[in-house]
Order: sequence, then C-alpha cells, then structure tokens
Amino acid sequence: MASLLGNGWYGYSSGSEGEDEDEGTEGYRKGGYYAARPGDRFAGGRYVAQRKLGWGNFSIVWLAYDTLQSRFVALKIQKSARDYAHAALHEIKLLSAVAKGDPMNSKCVVKLLDQFKHAGPNGQHVCLVTEFLGDSLLRLIRELGIIHTDLKPENVLLVSTINPAKDPVRSGFTPILDLSVGNQYGRTVISFSEKMLRMRARRAVAKISQRRVSLGGVLAEVEKERSLDGISLKCKIVDFGSACWADQQLSGEIQTRQYRAPEVIIGSGYSYSADLWSFACMAFELATGDLLFAPKNCQRCSEDEIASSGTHSKDYFDRYGDLKRIKRLKFWPLDRVLVERYNFTEPDAQGFADFLRPILDFTPENRPSAAQCLKHPWFN
Repeated sequence: MASLLGNGWYGYSSGSEGEDEDEGTEGYRKGGYYAARPGDRFAGGRYVAQRKLGWGNFSIVWLAYDTLQSRFVALKIQKSARDYAHAALHEIKLLSAVAKGDPMNSKCVVKLLDQFKHAGPNGQHVCLVTEFLGDSLLRLIRELGIIHTDLKPENVLLVSTINPAKDPVRSGFTPILDLSVGNQYGRTVISFSEKMLRMRARRAVAKISQRRVSLGGVLAEVEKERSLDGISLKCKIVDFGSACWADQQLSGEIQTRQYRAPEVIIGSGYSYSADLWSFACMAFELATGDLLFAPKNCQRCSEDEIASSGTHSKDYFDRYGDLKRIKRLKFWPLDRVLVERYNFTEPDAQGFADFLRPILDFTPENRPSAAQCLKHPWFN
C-alpha cells in the first residue's frame, strides 16, 4: 500500500488495510512514534490529546482539543526519523498551498490549521493539526495544480461521522484537560475500547455471512437495509503525504496497486489523469462493493500485466505490442458486469458505464478532467 499506510489518518477509520489490527509496539523507539496518552499537551499546552483516531506507517493521529479555539481537531504526530520528518514537511507545504487558495474552506480538501514540532523520548516529531473529520467515503475535487497520487476510499473522509456517538461535539463529549485524568485511563482503556469495536465488527461480519442462503443454486446475500437519512455526504480528500506538484513530480512508484493507473505501472509518466483513474476505481467500488481491479499472481505473469508503452513496457509486451505472458483475455463489457453480476437495471448500468469508460481510457490524454466529469449526464 502506498501513501495512506505511509502517512496517517484524519478520521475514525483506524488501522491499516492489511491484517495488522494496530500499530504494535515496534514503532515506539528512537526515530519512531510518539507515545501519546490522553491528557498529553502539545504546542505549549494548546492542544490536549483525547483519544487515538488511527495510525499509519509514518504517523499516529489523535483526537485533540484546541484550548485556544475551544474546538476538537485532528492531531497528526509524525515519526521522528529524518525521512518521516521530511515527508511531513512536504505535506505541510502542499496543504498550506491548498489553504491559501481556499481561504473560505469551501473546497473538498482537508484544512491544515496549525503545525509545530514536539520533542519526546524517541526524538523530535513534526505535528500537523487539521480540522476533525469523520468516516471515509468518496468524493473528488482536484485543485491548485496538485496531483494527489493515492486516491482511494480510505483517503476521502465524510465531514461528519456516521455514528453521532463517535462525534465529540454531537455526543457531548467532555474534553480531557487534566493530564492526571488522562493517565488514570491510559492505554489499557483505549486498547480495550478498540478491541471491543473490532469484536463487534467481527460479529457483524459473521451475522452477514450466516444470512447467506442458496436459492436455486444461486447464492443470495440478505443484508439489512441501511438508511442515509440525517447523514451528510459532504466529503474531503485527506493525506497529501505523497502528493506532488504537477511540475515537480516525485520519483518512484505512486498509488495503491488496486487504484494504480496503467501509465504509472509501465513508467510512461503521469499527470492529473492518474488521479481520475483512481477516482473511477473508487466509484465502481462504492457502487458494487467490489474492487474494479483485484490483481492476482499467476505462474507466468506479474500483477502489473497491462497494455501501453513506457520504460517498463518490454517487461510486459512483445515487439508487436501483445502481452507476453497473458495470451487469452476474456472480455466482459462493463455494463454487462453491472447487470449480470451486480443486478443493476439496464438504464442504470448503461449510464454508469458511460460515465466510467472515458475515465478508464488507457491513454491518459483522452481521459476527461474532473470538471468535465461533473458535467456528465449521469450526474443528473
């Protein structure tokens, strides 16, 4: 996984996308995480840690209370090693540019509120303070000549939480201001709460699995109908740790594999349209519940076997432009996939497929811009 696991989280989606349930203890050493506790104060006492929101390979994010502005914020505490500090400073530059270009905070990008350094037993940590956001979902707006390079559902958060009890304002949560109160509970309570939430999630998954029944040889899944009433669907893009300026692109591979554009895979250069490719993958995932591309290994091919041209093309294609190791591809039109596998109606499938196909064009220059996407009839 790319940027998100390399950086941090701003909302309630905690943990990594892999099987690890928490950050473990290995990262708490010289050059690593800062071992924050409820009640810990930062920036001369202005920000008071409340509870951990999530973690990534680069940082830990805490819910904090801003005593100066009397509001809850997200506090991202970067690991202290030099490379991690440089990554945080890079993200600060990009988010500062976004904030400068959006003084009214009207765009769908997380707002940087403050930044500072905090010294601890494991070194000096760069800290970012952003607005507090909710659960991850999807909405895309690109601005200011920045290429995000790691768009995926986990990096797009709802402005508010789905569960009101998880929102410190709506739930009437009383902020911890006394360090002794925070230490009274400490990590034991936090760890216990997280484990309880995970246990509930496992039970929920188990219940859904038990509801699967066989009807005439066809597996049907009976799920409880969910309502979005009262839930704001306004979203913001977060985690600009691996983002770059369009004219100052970073070296190395970008994007999480499942959302990685063809031009990135073969090394032929990328631009804004790489973010749009990721957006299309997310849109399909939200509509169906499945990944559009779920790479799998085979005996004679890699997960990155795909068509186009670039510095790595010879690894995948022969001199005629044919795939070297994949000889027989089974094509299934997108609209037919939506109808036959996901039970879309014909009109819905056709409209959605018409919207996605241009964005998934193998030629980056042929893809529509974000502004053009918004004008597509499917949005109406």
